Amino acid sequence: MISKKARAAATAAIGSIAVLAMAACAPGGSSAGNTAPTEVSDDVAAAGDVTLKLSDFFQGDWIVQMIEQFEEKYPNVTIERTQEDWGQLTSTLNLQLQDNGGPDIASANNGWSSLGTLAEGGLVVNLDPYAELYGWDDLVPTTIARQNQFTEDFDTIGEGSWFASPIASASLIGIYYNADKLKELGIEVPTTLEEVEAAAKKVKAAGQVPFSYSGLDGNTAALLGLQTLYGSESDINDFVYGSTDVTAADTGLTEAATTLEEWNEAGWLTPNFEGIDYQTSLANFIDGDAAFRWDYTGSLGLTGDRLNDFGYIQLPQADADTTVGVGASAGAMIISSKSENPDVAAAFLDFLMSQDASQAAVDLGLVPMLNEVEIPDVLSQTGEATATATLDSDDGYVPYFDWASPTMLDILTQNTQLLLAGKTTPEEFTKAVDADRDTFLAEQGS
Repeated sequence: MISKKARAAATAAIGSIAVLAMAACAPGGSSAGNTAPTEVSDDVAAAGDVTLKLSDFFQGDWIVQMIEQFEEKYPNVTIERTQEDWGQLTSTLNLQLQDNGGPDIASANNGWSSLGTLAEGGLVVNLDPYAELYGWDDLVPTTIARQNQFTEDFDTIGEGSWFASPIASASLIGIYYNADKLKELGIEVPTTLEEVEAAAKKVKAAGQVPFSYSGLDGNTAALLGLQTLYGSESDINDFVYGSTDVTAADTGLTEAATTLEEWNEAGWLTPNFEGIDYQTSLANFIDGDAAFRWDYTGSLGLTGDRLNDFGYIQLPQADADTTVGVGASAGAMIISSKSENPDVAAAFLDFLMSQDASQAAVDLGLVPMLNEVEIPDVLSQTGEATATATLDSDDGYVPYFDWASPTMLDILTQNTQLLLAGKTTPEEFTKAVDADRDTFLAEQGS
């Protein structure tokens, strides 16, 4: 549990405390927005002519297609879209939602500092009636749903009422592999951690680099990816969401750090990675300098024939039959408490979770979620879509571990660098993570 003071600290950590203060005292920033609508309807056509304003940070054509399809389905609705930079939108959304001319719908950032601030300030609609109306509790895996939920007293994140909804596209952490390189070395595509390590030995024996890695900017993708092979989804989720019954050692972090340390000692990471930044190592991997790379889905930016050059693997847990993966919806959608047409806005949010939305995502090279879709016979997309289908069925999503405190990302990056430099141990790393979160919770009076 995280107290209300935690939101202030989290917001201050990203330099937004002035915005929070304005949201708390401005007109419209009352608890009214936290009260769920008492009567809701899914009859969009009966609403008459409606214009909705949308502010989002999505790149590419997906949201454009969704707007066009929704307007075609409901000719009485016009959606006026404003695309903004992610940082710009998340830092100004508090103010936009206080404006009577602000957006009806917007994409927010999960967590206390953005979505939690908007919800507690009464700036967004409690979506519980719409979740019941459209069956979101059945559609959305619990581990994704809780990324959008807060208790109505705003003492707890990860449970309670819906204040945002996901979209039908996902962002995951997993392993990409160079298909030609594995074929050249006679290596079958691995499907377990044991097989990945066996493949890495063969790559190393052939005088090539097993894992693309950058250390200059404290790359944590491999660490967090490995953590999901050891820690349960419940323990990782509970730790991130503030349960004091779970420690970092319970989340598989020590085992993940140990594995990464062993890979480094075996010489499996990019030589001289300490001086290589993320973008350079990513470009080098795409150019063929390594067999494998832990990264975020979509990070390779593949198009055309290159989509068949690389595959994607979501490994199952090391000692279980389940699959757990770092993953979230690519957007958290909110409805402004000032919107005059929340029913129509909610229908659009539901449409963004639909079968059509999932299919449009994969057709555009994105990673679909929430629904079964027809997957193009393209290597990287086949692996990515299989991953989300598995995580959907196993309810195996875990949030980004740095959500646990405002300073957790710094702790993870710094200690990853120290670990691979031989200046800390996996056990000390885990203690540092516990100390950071414990300090944060204690300061907030949790």
